Parts: sequence; structure tokens; C-alpha cells
Amino acid sequence: MGSSDIKLAMLGMVDGNGHPYSWSAIVNGQFDEKTMSDCGYPVIPQYLAANKDKLGIPGVRVTHVWTDNPEDARKVSKASFVENVVEKPEDVIGKVDAVCIATDIGSEHITRARPFIEAGIPTFIDKPLADNKEDLLQFIKWYREGKPILSTSCMRYAVEIAQLKQTPVGRLCLATGLTCKSWARYGIHALEGLYQLTGPGFVAVRDVGQMDRHTVLLKHVSDAEAILWAYYDCYGGFGTYQMIGDKSAGWAKFADTFTAFKRQLEVFVEFIRTKRHPFPVEETFEQIAIIVAAQQSLQEGGRPVLLTEVVSEDDLP
Repeated sequence: MGSSDIKLAMLGMVDGNGHPYSWSAIVNGQFDEKTMSDCGYPVIPQYLAANKDKLGIPGVRVTHVWTDNPEDARKVSKASFVENVVEKPEDVIGKVDAVCIATDIGSEHITRARPFIEAGIPTFIDKPLADNKEDLLQFIKWYREGKPILSTSCMRYAVEIAQLKQTPVGRLCLATGLTCKSWARYGIHALEGLYQLTGPGFVAVRDVGQMDRHTVLLKHVSDAEAILWAYYDCYGGFGTYQMIGDKSAGWAKFADTFTAFKRQLEVFVEFIRTKRHPFPVEETFEQIAIIVAAQQSLQEGGRPVLLTEVVSEDDLP
């Protein structure tokens, strides 16, 4: 590792999310096949092995790791060649240039990220940034103070969605997307992919489904509409999208996890270097407001909830 290389810390691991393994290997450019095969997420060693020649991001290295279960950190260290395992996340302050909060429970992100954000350390927060209004407003406050924070779903960088966007459907009338697992944790995947098709500008949200079977209806300023589903056990449909226009229609299914993850990490590295947000941060705030509004709608029997009920114009940067 060169003396000018960016040093990253990979922090946190929760059930159902093996990002510390995969993201560290993608950045560091190598992985131990035997240890990685025992990481508990069979798809990770599969896509890493299939993309061995594409591993590594020049000028950056994951040098420190901490996970909620100390044994996991030791396994990540060995599997992805991370040199330092720390006893608590704050131990990386002063030793790294940036941190990745590699967990996907939005309600925990304020607590997990606060020490690094308040220290002014560039912080990547895995999707979703938050899942409630109070925490969203705190993140907006930090952004207004100039804190370097970035949060995305890998679906922003999905090649399949980029290709779908090129489909000549005419005037867009309806766009749809589906995710598995919970709306609170995985709805942001469906949303981030949707945004690549429609752009921002959603104004109202309804969830007319039920717990573990969410059907979220969205109204866009363009008069286009969208439907997102978060069906807990629909693993086979994860990352499917449709564009339906007045002239034609198109369909896509997300499959290239490796490329989306690598580009997501590359963009964070660019953010560390340039200190410039790679897209309007208001998009992230709007997406989280939709996550919150849909939950409120479901609780209120499917009532349409305006996004301004969650975040007003005065709240935004």
C-alpha cells in the first residue's frame, strides 16, 4: 500500500447482510477462497470468483474492520486481507481517511455514524440512510453543516436498469419495481432503481398492501405513476423493473451484483477525493421521505401521504 493511499474502515455487520466481506474484497483486490466460502453468504464467493480480474480499486484499501460480533471481524480480516481488527468502531478515528457503515437497518444509522460524522470523516452509509422522520431530519441538518455523507443503494449503478432506461417507450405512463425482504430495509433498493427510470419528483405515496406484502403507489410530478412491491419472500423477483409508455414497454431484472457494488464503492472513493456529492443529495432525502411516508400510509389504512408531510421545503438544504 502506498503512503498516499486512502485508508478505509469497514464497520458493522447485521443478520442478512455480508457487505464487509464482499466490499472489502472488492476494494482490496483479493480474497481468501477457503475463508470466503465459509462467510455464510454463498453468492459472495461466487461473484467474487467470477470477477477475479476486476477486483481492486486503485489508490484505496480497507485497512480496518469492526463488526458487532468480534468473530465476524476476524473472519472478514482473513477472508478479505484487512490488516487491522479493532475492538470498537471509534478506534479507527485518526487511523483512516473514511469509513463505511456496512449495515442496512436504517433506525441504527444515526448511532452508528454519529462519531465519524461529527469528527468530519467522510462516511458512506449503506441503504437506507434512515427509516424514520426524526433521523432523516438529523441527517439533513448534518448535510447543511457540510458534513461529508453519502448513502446509496447499489441499484443506482445497476447496468440492467441503465439499459432499460434506453428503451424507447414514448411518454412514460407507469414504472414498476419489486424487492424482496422488508420495506423498511429493502424498499430503498426498489426506489433507487426506480429513480434511474423516472428521476426525482414524487409528491405522494400510498401503501395499500399489508405487513410483509407491501404495495406502494407513487405519484410523480410528470403525471407518471409508479408501483413498488416489497414482498418478503419474493427472492426470485428481486430487482425486476418495468417501464410502460404510450408507445412501447420494457422489462429488466437485476443480476450483475458485482458491477453495481464496485461502481458504488468507486463513487464513494471519488467523493472522498473530490469532496463533491456525485448527485443531488435531495434525491436521497426524497427517497427516505418516501420510505417513511409509505410506513405512515400503511399505518393509516392506505391514506395518501404527501412527502411534504414528512419533509418540508424549509427542512431541505
